[in-house]
Amino acid sequence: MERKWWTLIVVCVAIFMLLLDITIVNVALPKIAQGLHASFSDIQWVIDAYALTLASLLLTTGSLADLLGRKLVFTIGLGLFALTSLLCALAPSALFLILARGGQGIGGAIMFSTSLALLAQEFHGRERGTAFGIWGATTGAAVAIGPLLGGALTDSLGWQSIFFINVPIGVGAAALTMARVRESRDPAGKRIDWIGTTTFTSALFLLVLALIRGDTLGWGSTTIVSLFAGSAVLLGLFVVSQMVQENAMFDVSLFRKPTFTGAGVVAFAVSASMFAMFLYLTLFLQTILGLSPLQTGLRFLPTTLVMFVAATVSGNLTERVPVRLLLSAGLAFVGGGLLLMSGLNASSGWTALLAGFIVAGAGVGLINPPLASTAIGVVPPERSGMASGINSTFRQVGIATGIAALGAIFESQLSSRLAPALAGTPVAGHAHSIAHAVAAGGAQSVLARVPPGQRAGATHAIHSAYTGALNDILVVAAVVAFVGAVLAFALIRNRDFAVYGAREPVEAAAA
Repeated sequence: MERKWWTLIVVCVAIFMLLLDITIVNVALPKIAQGLHASFSDIQWVIDAYALTLASLLLTTGSLADLLGRKLVFTIGLGLFALTSLLCALAPSALFLILARGGQGIGGAIMFSTSLALLAQEFHGRERGTAFGIWGATTGAAVAIGPLLGGALTDSLGWQSIFFINVPIGVGAAALTMARVRESRDPAGKRIDWIGTTTFTSALFLLVLALIRGDTLGWGSTTIVSLFAGSAVLLGLFVVSQMVQENAMFDVSLFRKPTFTGAGVVAFAVSASMFAMFLYLTLFLQTILGLSPLQTGLRFLPTTLVMFVAATVSGNLTERVPVRLLLSAGLAFVGGGLLLMSGLNASSGWTALLAGFIVAGAGVGLINPPLASTAIGVVPPERSGMASGINSTFRQVGIATGIAALGAIFESQLSSRLAPALAGTPVAGHAHSIAHAVAAGGAQSVLARVPPGQRAGATHAIHSAYTGALNDILVVAAVVAFVGAVLAFALIRNRDFAVYGAREPVEAAAA
């Protein structure tokens, strides 16, 4: 087999593995929380540690690969991902798992940032389009299969298996890369922007930490206010550094194009709304409805199937419909789907979510095909890699901050709803600590402390408070999606696509 096809194979295996890890972990989280006695904050950090490091290092690792060699850096990424996956599987505590997940994010950033560059060096002309199409299909398959595979592995082999599975795959892909992939560098590669990387990563970390710890420590506490202030200062320093440095990781001039900014808004909004909500919907299905991880994965299948169908339709519509309509309509569908899910009550089953799953899934499907092409279609060709990286960064930042912000609202609302609901029970007066335990999946352990004669009433109270709090964050997530839809429609302009000869598809069709 020709070298280029080996390159395509290892790149697709790596991308499948790292994106699978974003979705596969969600359905295993309740079991992880039980096994490691993790708190609600710990659960959030298991997801956010991965998303934050991935978001922070995407552009930096791409520059590093250009300087040191893409094959070398890609192989290091595979090895690091395999090693940290092993550490995740062997984690003796929640803190250890969180740190290992951060290591996974570093390996994931390396693989993601170098994958398309490796394909671009081997494929040209029509074959490049085919290779990129296979790469795109692989990313979609990973997102779709993740919940189901995660559920099956967790049910049959335990939660550790979702991490163990990465080890032989990562080692095998690394060996194949060393043997079959050609090395390449960029002679004009830039120096690493360590100032930008440090300030951006630190700002995100402090922001997420403040959001996750705010309800526990108090939003007006010195610690939380200091964290928010520190994040704002570091973010300001990051922006200034990007404006004055020649080797900046973000070319801030790209944001002068409203369409590029609009693409970033869409990437952030869909991640901060729908993808962030997956965590809390998973906890509801398992903690309140008592579904197993595999049953939970099966309940998400309608969403992923509709996503695939809608993505196919969206891909065909890009020749006839303006991209801004597809993207804004997609976010509107996401918002509408989230609102449809928000009518839950203490007696609701999973079917109460079904209509919302379908509508929101259709929205995500409409967004995915045109989003990446929008980000790179309005910038100079030599900036396309950076543009794509920035858009991917917005996605991961959306997931990280969305999970943290929605979690803060959820726990606060759960606590305030539980206080009156538990009045007259043996656990009255402990609403905040109970809310923290229930949010982390410990509803059954809380109910076990209630006398049998009062257990039915306490169960109804907890379920009612939980679904009420979940409804609240579903509405908040819907608002994020709707605001994103309005901004996308206002910012994305057809004429921006013609500047660099990459006209928006509908204009090309009409020409």
